[in-house]
Amino acid sequence: MTLSSMTGFARTQGRSASYAWTWEVKSVNAKNLDLRLRLPPGWDAIEVPVRTRAAEKLARGALQAALAVSREGVAPVVRINEDVLAAVLATFQNLAGRVAAEPARLDGILGVKGVIEVVDAQEREDERRSAEAAVLAGFDAALSGLAQMRRHEGETLGRVLDERLGEMAALVERADVVPGRRAEAIRQRLSDQITALLETGPRFDPDRLYQEAVLLAAKADVREELDRLKAHVEQARKLLAAGGPIGRRLDFLAQELNRESNTLCAKSNDVELTNIGLELKSVVEQFREQVQNLE
Repeated sequence: MTLSSMTGFARTQGRSASYAWTWEVKSVNAKNLDLRLRLPPGWDAIEVPVRTRAAEKLARGALQAALAVSREGVAPVVRINEDVLAAVLATFQNLAGRVAAEPARLDGILGVKGVIEVVDAQEREDERRSAEAAVLAGFDAALSGLAQMRRHEGETLGRVLDERLGEMAALVERADVVPGRRAEAIRQRLSDQITALLETGPRFDPDRLYQEAVLLAAKADVREELDRLKAHVEQARKLLAAGGPIGRRLDFLAQELNRESNTLCAKSNDVELTNIGLELKSVVEQFREQVQNLE
């Protein structure tokens, strides 16, 4: 399976009998699939199938879909709203004996808002059903275009993420062979510290100092952190190779990588190892930021 990002845009348009329609669909990052749909008045019947089709094709992303529909080549129908006309005439008659004014003229009466209505010709049921089917097919095409753009960006993201994982693996290998991690180096640092303490006075218990030295050596050991970092990098590479909607799992691994990097820096008692840990934290953060764009 290929990778997909959560950002993309697509536009489709078409005609069905007297109807002309246009879909515009775009998506951005989101934790889940969130569809915001904007339909013209009278087109609510297609909302449920539109939402169903979006959920079938996309796993995550804030999706905005807007439909514009117009009827072309249909002669408008002009009609009189009898109820409004009757109310206007009754008002004029009521005012005739109370206000000195010219009698109402036809153009004035017809100019009152609501007396004249201009509407499209009555649509046929079969024509409307055909138009709805065509609009739904257009939405499918727009989704396909959006998914293709998201896959294209996903391929680019995959290459970037693989590069970051390669950098992490190289940094972990460097940390593993840092001279300051060797037993002799650790032993020498502890010996120097104990010697300095003993020179300050005779009140130090040699046995207690030995115990403290053992504890310090255990705390300074980052073997487990390096092993877990290697395991997380390997797992992330497997997910990238498998593809599909893996954004959430990679985001979890990014958090784990960041946690182990922090622990590595906290436990380090060697300058070179600390610098590697800080560089590793930077690469992990770059990895995490890119993962946020992945479906």
